[in-house]
Amino acid sequence: MSFRFTHRIYIHAFGAILIAALWTPAAAHSAASPDTAQSNWQVPARWRHGLLSKTHGTLMITDTGVDFRPEKGELLSWKFEEIQTFRVSPHRLELTGYQNRRWHFHGERSFRFDFAAVLPPAVAATLAARVGKPAINGVPNPSAPAFATLGARDRTRGGGTNGTLRFRESGIDYVTDSGRGARSWRWADIETIARRDAFHFSVGGYREIFDFELKEPMSRVLFERLWDEVYARGLSGLSLNGGNH
Repeated sequence: MSFRFTHRIYIHAFGAILIAALWTPAAAHSAASPDTAQSNWQVPARWRHGLLSKTHGTLMITDTGVDFRPEKGELLSWKFEEIQTFRVSPHRLELTGYQNRRWHFHGERSFRFDFAAVLPPAVAATLAARVGKPAINGVPNPSAPAFATLGARDRTRGGGTNGTLRFRESGIDYVTDSGRGARSWRWADIETIARRDAFHFSVGGYREIFDFELKEPMSRVLFERLWDEVYARGLSGLSLNGGNH
C-alpha cells in the first residue's frame, strides 16, 4: 500500500468520526428511507418448486413482509426479519429465509415466484430497505434524481450489457438499455468500490461484483464523493454516549 493511499484512508476515517459526532437519529432516518416508499403491492404469480412443478396464487408485499396465497394449499408467509436475502427482477422474486432445505440438504430453502406484471421500482426499493440485508435488486428507477451519470458497459461471458450508471443520494443504479442486467445498490449493499483508471469502475456488493468499462471518464472528484459515501458511512451510526454499545 502506497503512502498516498494510506494517508487517504486516515483522512477519510477522521472525517467519518466527525460525521458520527454530528449524527442525529433524524438524519439517519432520512438516509435510510427509500426514494419512494410503497408497499401493499400484489400480483398473480407462480411459485416454481422442483424441475416442473408450479403453484398458481397471489404474491403480496405488505407493510410487514411477503406472503404467497396459493389457489390451493397453505399460505406462505415471511416477515421482513425472517428473510435472509432476496433477488428481484422486473418479473421474478427469489427469496431465501432461515428455513432448512428439505431432505437434509445443506443450506437454507429458497423460493422463486414468477409474475407477468412488472414490479415497480418503488416496491423493490421498499423491499430492500425493509429487509435491510444484502440483496440483489435488479429493478432500478430510471427517473430517480441523480447527482451524476456516466455511460457504461458491463462485460459478461454472455456478451454484456450497455447502460448508464446513475449516482444518487441513496446509492448507485445501473440502468440498462434492455432492462437485462440492471442493478440498484443502496450504500449499505456496497462493500467496496474501485477506480483502476478514469475509464474503469468496479462495484463490489456483498452478493456480486460488477466491473464497468466507462464510456466517459470518471473524475477524481466524483470518485472521492463515492468513496466517502461507501467508507465513511460505516461509522455514521456511532453516537458518543459515554462508551455504551
